[in-house]
Amino acid sequence: MAVPGGILVACILLLHMSPVTNYPNGKVTDSCHGMTPTHGHAPLSDPVHSIAVSQVTFRPGGQIKVTLSGPPFKGFLLEARDAEDLSGPPVGSFTLIESQEAQLLTCEDVQGSAVSHTSPSKKTEIKVDWNAPSSAPNHIQFLATVVEKYKIYWVKIPGPIISQPDALPFTTPEATRQPLSTSAPVSHLTKSFNASDCGKKKFCIRSPLTCDPGKDHACLFLSFTRDDQSVKIEMSGPSEGYLSFAFSHDRWMGDDDAYMCIREDQTVHLKPSHLTGRKHPIMDSEDTLEDMAWRLADGVMQCSFRRNITLPGFNNRFDLNASYYIFLANGATADGRIHKHSQQPLITYEKYNVTDNPKNVGGSRSVLLLKAHGALMFVAWMTTVSIGVLTARFFKPVWSQIFFGKAVWFQVHRLLMATTSALTCIAVILPFLYRGGWSWHAGYHPYLGCVVMFLAVLQPLLAAFRPPLQHPRRQVFNWTHWSIGTAARIIAVTTLFLGMDVSGLNLPDPWKTYAMIGFVAWHVGTEIILEIHAYRLSQKVEILDDTRIQILQSFTVAEAEGHAFKKAVLAIYICGNVTFLIIFLSAINHL
Repeated sequence: MAVPGGILVACILLLHMSPVTNYPNGKVTDSCHGMTPTHGHAPLSDPVHSIAVSQVTFRPGGQIKVTLSGPPFKGFLLEARDAEDLSGPPVGSFTLIESQEAQLLTCEDVQGSAVSHTSPSKKTEIKVDWNAPSSAPNHIQFLATVVEKYKIYWVKIPGPIISQPDALPFTTPEATRQPLSTSAPVSHLTKSFNASDCGKKKFCIRSPLTCDPGKDHACLFLSFTRDDQSVKIEMSGPSEGYLSFAFSHDRWMGDDDAYMCIREDQTVHLKPSHLTGRKHPIMDSEDTLEDMAWRLADGVMQCSFRRNITLPGFNNRFDLNASYYIFLANGATADGRIHKHSQQPLITYEKYNVTDNPKNVGGSRSVLLLKAHGALMFVAWMTTVSIGVLTARFFKPVWSQIFFGKAVWFQVHRLLMATTSALTCIAVILPFLYRGGWSWHAGYHPYLGCVVMFLAVLQPLLAAFRPPLQHPRRQVFNWTHWSIGTAARIIAVTTLFLGMDVSGLNLPDPWKTYAMIGFVAWHVGTEIILEIHAYRLSQKVEILDDTRIQILQSFTVAEAEGHAFKKAVLAIYICGNVTFLIIFLSAINHL
């Protein structure tokens, strides 16, 4: 059945839309320790907001009013720390005075140990009460992180130091005037990276496998060069937004040691981070990185740094003398905000130790099960079902000879449709085996896929119980069979469109859309040609009721010519159909 192109495209676009999500609600417990927003930008150094307290002394069990104020700001995080150990955990707890603009957070398993915003609405003052614990240290300092805009924020703004009455004077006030964190100096690379030492001196990961970052602007490149107790790391790729890589114990995001190069205008920021599930990366201090450098030229972003093989005391940094899966990803940024990578990260085929012997390895953006899923669905719903439908619709008079008790056209149709059902069932099972359950991040695709499988199973079951040719209900069966089959094909094509954008099997833009539209046009065009031909043939051939002629199967010259034309059209159609299929299967194989 031909589907109007505008309606099909409109349905696909509606199903293809996805929501955009951010996190303005202040649930920032992941940032409790470092108090640094995961914005991918360096904080400003001269705060314009201040912290005030109702008194400068306190007793365990007592309460002090704390006020954060300044120019309008959208977000904040307020904590109390031991003034002699500002990198330690929050001390005490807070009580809200007004609950509209502030909320309590549980940091370090202490309920109410921090305060944050409830919405991105602008505010100029926040007042809370701090409750001193029974085991409070002698000196307490309040710290605040304040976000004015996404790229404009201050981290750990130092507030007043309050002390217990009998405590000795706090003797190192200069600590409060020093920056609480400093970034390592960053220099500019003077020349491009190259792949000449890959497999000799460097452990390299490349996509495509043989590309050279010095010559190919689209080359995604990552290298590790061991030097005694440290490793020099180089990363290169297209400069649209950011490049990142991560060490992982498995092939899933979560509990990973990650590093990012983030472009902002004509500057590149190098940030270590860690991943906790399928969430925004949590940025860490650059204290673990040395010799940081970057370069922007010819549409390519390149950055390099050095880190020690082992980093005792840094829980989020993995030791590099072990084997890990390595993820390599790139994506877009907007106003400095990191967006989710549009493609599945490139993941090495196995675990590697980058400090071991130099190697030159590749990876895949899709696991084998998902590749097989896509390949089987393309074979089923591009080729076997399409040829099977054309056979039943236009070739009954052409292949009416009896073969194993049934007409040839029927045997071909039944074989192709049974193959479609079997391939669909196998294909739908594969993602469940890979995910270990339902995928909640694939949009409408899995829902429509299950509908397609249901219809693909329902069709042969109904066909097995079809009434005889002359039965009164045969016409009802014919319409039901046609309706379910047509619905299955339309939904399947829509599902294929959506599946090409699922992160686990994201085929490259924009050719995938053009190729799929080309396939739909090729099939619909073939059906239109055969429909027109059938109509014109019916005008030429007189319908004969003479039983003798039917028995002799005497065909007119027009009928013979018509059958030859249909066979030629089918041969050409199959060649084109297989060509489209090979294009998609080849793209899946190269993921």
